[in-house]
Amino acid sequence: MKYYKFYILVISLSFISSCATGPGKNLPYSKDLEKAEQLMQSGNSKQAIPYYQRLADQQSPYQERYRLLVIDSLIKSGNSQDALVYANTINQNQLLPQERIHLKLLYAQISLSSGDTEKALALLNSMPVQALEYSEQLTYFRAKAFAYSLAGDLMASTGERIKLGQIIEDPQDQYENNVAILETLSLMPSHELQSSQEQASGDLSGWIALTGILKLKGSSDFNAVLNEWYQMYPEHSVTNSAFVETFLESSHHVFQLPNSIAILLPESGPYARAAQAVREGFMAAYYHQQDDAFKPSIQFYDSAASNITALYQQAVAEGAELIIGPLNKDKIETLISTTDLTVPVLALNHIPGLHHSMLYQFGLSPIDEAGQLASKAWADGHRRILILTSNSNYGRRIAQYFTKAWQGMGGVMLEAQTYDAKETDYSKSIIALLNIDESEQRYKRISSIIPRAKFTPRSRADVDAIFISGYPRAARLIKPQLIFHRAKRVPVYATSRLYNGRPNPGQDSDLNGIHFCDIPWLLNEDYEGELSLSTLQNTWKQFPSIYLRVIAMGIDTYNIVAHLGQMDSTQYQGATGNLLLTAGNRIKRQLMCAKFVEGMPQQAEFLENTGANYEGIGEITEQSELAVEDVEQ
Repeated sequence: MKYYKFYILVISLSFISSCATGPGKNLPYSKDLEKAEQLMQSGNSKQAIPYYQRLADQQSPYQERYRLLVIDSLIKSGNSQDALVYANTINQNQLLPQERIHLKLLYAQISLSSGDTEKALALLNSMPVQALEYSEQLTYFRAKAFAYSLAGDLMASTGERIKLGQIIEDPQDQYENNVAILETLSLMPSHELQSSQEQASGDLSGWIALTGILKLKGSSDFNAVLNEWYQMYPEHSVTNSAFVETFLESSHHVFQLPNSIAILLPESGPYARAAQAVREGFMAAYYHQQDDAFKPSIQFYDSAASNITALYQQAVAEGAELIIGPLNKDKIETLISTTDLTVPVLALNHIPGLHHSMLYQFGLSPIDEAGQLASKAWADGHRRILILTSNSNYGRRIAQYFTKAWQGMGGVMLEAQTYDAKETDYSKSIIALLNIDESEQRYKRISSIIPRAKFTPRSRADVDAIFISGYPRAARLIKPQLIFHRAKRVPVYATSRLYNGRPNPGQDSDLNGIHFCDIPWLLNEDYEGELSLSTLQNTWKQFPSIYLRVIAMGIDTYNIVAHLGQMDSTQYQGATGNLLLTAGNRIKRQLMCAKFVEGMPQQAEFLENTGANYEGIGEITEQSELAVEDVEQ
């Protein structure tokens, strides 16, 4: 199913005919134009570019319109940078009003390809929808739904999908749009759906109700509840169709084992080291594969050397039946938005809100970790927490994820503070977090009245636990400073960053008492055999410790291929956690929780993530943040 053919404008081969639409309408016939259109219709947009460029480079009354066609072909081939250059050369004064609107639509697609959802939405919202031609309206609503999804506004994305459904004429496209509506709503937390249900009306209200009912599939009263839905929404767009029945019949996950796998990883650039760690783990699992029944051929491609869309097409042409990669978020977005996927993709990263029937997403997402850490604190009986993270983009993101999960369970976030990881004294942030500064201010006011008043600084008494995020150096400084500032008895929960994967009881004694959740490969003594941490020492010793989890991700990347067909119902016990395929084909990790005792992580248990489903949170891609966090995000 093709949920996100966002950048495809339907342009007829016969541009000279009166029924043609878009910038190609009523253009004079030429061999270059005919050849370009043949290539575009066959999916070879990259090969069509030089033919359009030859026409656009010639002085003629149609030059600016030919440039529009160049831009369109560049976008489809995944080359948004050159598309932007061409778009900026167009003299809009020589375009008709309809063509100016079309150019704005192209600019919106370019912005989406580069991940600038704010600019894309601004452009889309400024367009007069009623002035768009039919094919442009399809592109408009699909692009807008995609943009809202990437921005984390899943309800707005659903609204655009519903508008799209009102104009789609093709039955298969209509079915796929309906599926996208259900999958988008299924990513929202239950309490948000319930709140939206109370304010919704018409088709939206029916879709929200149907999403909740479909989660009951398999229960004894499912059919009765579904029949009640039909009676409650007799005017809904799918009530008098076979959509629900067809969807239920086809919703079981199907995945065919590939005989040939292509792996798209960068061999140079900022992601190269992480890619190498993934490759080492992947090949270790491949060479130690004991099941002779599944031994696919493997071919690596350098994703840094070629356009990702062209690389995908090359790998498919050379026989790949499964594509693994890319690693970079921007490349994943480009691939999905510019390519009609014919072979499934197992992307090595996670983009919240992005889903496609042929796209699987697997990565070390901090969303999983934040959710389970929140669940651990909640299960331990805590309800009111403080948050202390670094003042980096990653620190702010992890605070956002944890807060979303915590509040989704009904917890209270009292206050959040950040610290400068480059410093060694975090007293200022900790004092503000614990409200000690307010205590000191009260003393100053009292001492002005009672000069001899005695004063003992007091930390706040309304907190149950503290959540922190930081690398080992920072965490080893934070815990003692919390104790110094009279928070000794407050339980501390931290992200896995505080542990580098190599036991160091001498230095890590300052972490005693801290709870965290991490991958089994680093914590579980039961994870033994040829792929255990101790067995693969020669593999991981060539990397800084920060890449240990990435090597484990490489191990799981190979091993899960044989299990993807069952992972929607059966967990796979992997090196990075117990793995399950969830809505939107994202592989979610269930981590193992531990606690530092005498400077060593003491294994506890796997913990279910009972927190809210918060897939819709938008993430920020930062090219400069290049350690494990780039693979994790």
